[in-house]
Amino acid sequence: MAKKCRTQRPKPPGDRWFVYMVRCADDSLYTGIAKDMARRRQQHNAGTASRYTRSRLPVVVVYEEGQRSRSLALKREAAIKAMTRRQKLALIDSNRPKRAKVRRDEPKPL
Repeated sequence: MAKKCRTQRPKPPGDRWFVYMVRCADDSLYTGIAKDMARRRQQHNAGTASRYTRSRLPVVVVYEEGQRSRSLALKREAAIKAMTRRQKLALIDSNRPKRAKVRRDEPKPL
């Protein structure tokens, strides 16, 4: 019997996975993966996403990073979970946009 030739179809641009971290009400960090971050955030805050965050509501998304596939997202999630808390906080801080310094004698932007 002849083998079927499988060709990989290009994935649509919106077909991405996200690795994310949320900060819980008790200041702990939870790491996970999702395709739809808005829906996942709602699930966490509704108490239906994970047992860990269910008793630590509300949660706030503090970090997210896109990946091309579920496999890559799972690998990155495992790498982040292996980090120390200090390393996770450094990762969160490195991802924040830099604020422009405003001098006291300059008027604040509108």
